[in-house]
Amino acid sequence: MRAECPLAPVLAARMRSARESLVERWLERIAARVALDPMKIFPSDDLIDHVPLLIDGIAAYVEDPAEEVTAEMPVVAKALELGSLRHSQGFDLHQVLREYEVLGGILHFFIESIIDSIDEPCSRRELVSCIHRLFRAVSLIQQATANEYMRIEQERVSQREQRLRGFNRALSHEIRNRIGSVRNAVAMLNEDFILTDERMRAKFSDIARNNTSEIVSIVDNLVELSRADGDSRRNRHVLLGDTAAEVKRRLRDYAAARRVEVRLGDMPSVEIPAAHIELALSNYVSNAIKYHDPEKTDRWVEMRGRTDGDQLIVEVADNGIGIAPENRDGLFQRFFRAGEGDDSVEGTGLGLSIVKEAVEGLGGRAWAEFPPDGPTKFLFAVPCRRTADRESPRQEGSE
Repeated sequence: MRAECPLAPVLAARMRSARESLVERWLERIAARVALDPMKIFPSDDLIDHVPLLIDGIAAYVEDPAEEVTAEMPVVAKALELGSLRHSQGFDLHQVLREYEVLGGILHFFIESIIDSIDEPCSRRELVSCIHRLFRAVSLIQQATANEYMRIEQERVSQREQRLRGFNRALSHEIRNRIGSVRNAVAMLNEDFILTDERMRAKFSDIARNNTSEIVSIVDNLVELSRADGDSRRNRHVLLGDTAAEVKRRLRDYAAARRVEVRLGDMPSVEIPAAHIELALSNYVSNAIKYHDPEKTDRWVEMRGRTDGDQLIVEVADNGIGIAPENRDGLFQRFFRAGEGDDSVEGTGLGLSIVKEAVEGLGGRAWAEFPPDGPTKFLFAVPCRRTADRESPRQEGSE
């Protein structure tokens, strides 16, 4: 049944007539909050139609409470599409919810700006009821978007859990094998014929030491993975340049011992989840240092980043020994070592698979490039995140 308030149909008509300017204002607020090209916030005509449809649906509910926002309404279908889009763009749930809070603020400000120009008799109770219906409609559509976002996120988490179970099985097998090697080496060191053979003692001591070091490396990586996989709301978001500088500081002694210079190239002013990106960068840089070219006097590794639309791309380039073409297909697989058979280079083959897990957890990807006339490059791309949230709630609808 249509609302008896004489103000409701007038407000609804004003909202419909102003919907283009309201949409423009909403898009401006969203563009100011995210590191996305404004044209990519709604990258298709169908998605651009989302907000006018939404405003029409809100106006209809303000005018007539019987026009409840239901799952069958076209605006809800657009809300579901928006939830899927925002997930693919790397938004977190807070940002998705915030979009609708921004829209609610804009609509509230619009009503404030026109209410005194409407000459319709209306009680305060009727006015409050109109405002209540407006925010209820926004809330219902917000819920539809959030539910679709969470459905996709739950599917992603389920798939990741399956990958992690496989990862844990392989990792347990690797640690068990290395512990067995340490135990056997220590047992051999206690044999009488070994005690009198300096060469054999050195051999088994190296086996025990190298396998112990690799176990420590595996555990350190697991600690970093658990930190990266923690509650995203508690993950620190810092500037990419600060994270790269911290990686350089942490690997300073390791690089100096191998006479490798770690350089910092251009870094965009973008905020990133510190745990994931630091983990990925640390593994890329330490790998580049490990596979340096001992024949070169000028040895270097360089970190740099750039944005490409809604993506942040980070690369680590080096002038090391490179990777043979026949070994490139196995990169990023667990326990694969490009330098297999080279006793001078130690490692478990976990580093690149850990990078892959970390960036895929952010909705990104990892890969390598091998230019014929340039340095080897290891890269990863993740969705850009918002850089700052400087506006207060009261400013949402203001000019």
